[in-house]
Amino acid sequence: MSMLIRKMTSGDLKRVLEIDKISFSLPWPERSFQFEVENNPASRSWVAALDLQVVGMVVAWFIVDEIHIATIATHPDFRRQGIGEKLLLHTLKAAKDEGAITSLLEVREGNLAAQAMYRKFGYVEDGRRKGYYKDNGEDAILMSLKNINDVLEAK
Repeated sequence: MSMLIRKMTSGDLKRVLEIDKISFSLPWPERSFQFEVENNPASRSWVAALDLQVVGMVVAWFIVDEIHIATIATHPDFRRQGIGEKLLLHTLKAAKDEGAITSLLEVREGNLAAQAMYRKFGYVEDGRRKGYYKDNGEDAILMSLKNINDVLEAK
């Protein structure tokens, strides 16, 4: 199987929504993904496709010199194969090429797999947003990567 990372299109939204709903207890509504693909100039949205099937997605926002990871997920049938890491690496490389220096994100305190992936890339915990997630009152851990270039040189 060959994996391709490409820009997310409106034609990908059905599968992206499926991945989002199966991955998160507070999935984004379709109109949010549609806005990212069609109307948000700050949006940098990609999908990972294996043999033409979308198996992962990422939405990030490029703002001044930062790339904010808004959401990233891999379909459960394809997890633990490095797809999330490849999507994150692709996002960081593309953002660096546009002038990004740092990266920011929020992650659920209970999402240890995601936290481990982010730490592998050099993200560090900067703080918490208490009760950020409305479905269960879980805290969001704020993480940042101060110098994208350092990570890309190491990868």
